[in-house]
Amino acid sequence: MIKLRRISGVVLALAVAAFSFSGIRFKTSAREDTIVLKVCNWEEYIDEGDWEEPIDLDSGDIMGENPMTEDFEEWYYETYGKKVKVEYSTFGTNEELYSQLTLGDTFDLICPSDYMIMKLMKEGMLVPLSENFHKTTLEENYYAKGVSPYIREVFENNEIDGEAWAKYAAGYMWGITGFVYNPEEVDEEDVRTWDVLTNSDYFRKITTKDNVRDSYFPALAALNKTKLVSESFRNQPDYEKQLAAVMNDTDSNTIKEAEHWLKDVRNNVYSFETDSGKADMVSGKVLINLQWSGDGVYAMDQAEEDDVYLNWCVPDECTDLWFDGWVMLKSGIDGDSEKQHAAEAFINFLSRGDNVVRNMDYIGYTSVISGGDDSRVYEYCQWNYSAEDEEEDTTEYAVGYFFSGNAGDENYILTIPESQAKRQISAQYPTVEQIERSAVMQYFNDEANKEINQMWINIRCFNFSQITAKQWRNAGIIIALTAAAITLMAFGKKIFSKSAPKGYKLLDD
Repeated sequence: MIKLRRISGVVLALAVAAFSFSGIRFKTSAREDTIVLKVCNWEEYIDEGDWEEPIDLDSGDIMGENPMTEDFEEWYYETYGKKVKVEYSTFGTNEELYSQLTLGDTFDLICPSDYMIMKLMKEGMLVPLSENFHKTTLEENYYAKGVSPYIREVFENNEIDGEAWAKYAAGYMWGITGFVYNPEEVDEEDVRTWDVLTNSDYFRKITTKDNVRDSYFPALAALNKTKLVSESFRNQPDYEKQLAAVMNDTDSNTIKEAEHWLKDVRNNVYSFETDSGKADMVSGKVLINLQWSGDGVYAMDQAEEDDVYLNWCVPDECTDLWFDGWVMLKSGIDGDSEKQHAAEAFINFLSRGDNVVRNMDYIGYTSVISGGDDSRVYEYCQWNYSAEDEEEDTTEYAVGYFFSGNAGDENYILTIPESQAKRQISAQYPTVEQIERSAVMQYFNDEANKEINQMWINIRCFNFSQITAKQWRNAGIIIALTAAAITLMAFGKKIFSKSAPKGYKLLDD
């Protein structure tokens, strides 16, 4: 929940009001001495410190003793000679965050997901990042120097109204979507297609996401399966553009077809869920779970503690490329250059190699930072996934596209256990082939949003017309049996009350 700030003292409140009405700008001494930076982020999405053991990388140990926000405050003062106080709040969904903003909550720096960043850009609510923020010559500009070449290209090549995402947003975490599954019970071929969501072989053994965007994307992929897997489509010179067009189709007829397919999904899956899917996989309640890559890693890690080994698979048709990123709000920054400097410094502090490792280890998701000249992010990848020297069943796994921008870079080829190629590392750092068939689901305009949201209401709300004849018959039998039982009980009670000895009383009288 968002933390509420308290105004200390009735006198202070009255004084502020008096100055406001008189037209004089009121400024507390605390504001003169300290920059107050209001940050709003996802729940459990930053290192909170209090670690018991360090991460022992080749370049040195990394330890999270204090909350990241407190370490930033200390670093900022030591680096710039100015005190800053972070007022840190959290949100649960992008829609919850947007609702807070429209209701008047004020933040300086927030971390929404891709489509919400696009929406905020479209509505003119954001402050562009400063020119200095992008300069790689400045020592403290850890983001500009360390962001993955792949992510940099994504942010620079995608636009809203002619303006690149990179002008307003700095990435934080990123990933794709796919399936966590139990390889002992599920054939890998079955989870290599989005159609598994309607596969009756896994009736009530699958969970999928309980939100419209993460449901609409698989629907579009399933409806266009033949096209998406065809060589002729994939060999087009503008394949990336064509894939994005297919996966962002909001034509009314397409939405209707998606609704029909998703109703089949609803009738087949165990549940639509937001967070319970991980636990259901670990407990064995379900065998397949549609997940964001970070939560997929978490589910595999948790299951492994109970000696259950789950796998990760990305459907052949395509996958959804998503990210969360930092943006500054006009309503918060309000032309305050000191506050903007502190906000950009906060992004840079989180992008320093050791802090990237801390956040990734705490959160379980993948940072957009590859490290640049700072080797610690790659060392952490090695620390997590490299095979032991004595291991025999190993394979090579290339991550050069992310760390250097060169898919074949020999400096970024890991030797990993063979089984790991279908497990955590494949979720945390997808293969080049998977990345090449990924698409970002764009921000939809108001008209498309209205239709898609209505489609979702139709799917998620109970509708009597969706009950089959067999279900009606079964319901009728149950109702008839229940009515008969009630009648018999009433008749028995009546007979007993007439024949019972004087002074006896029925228990429910």
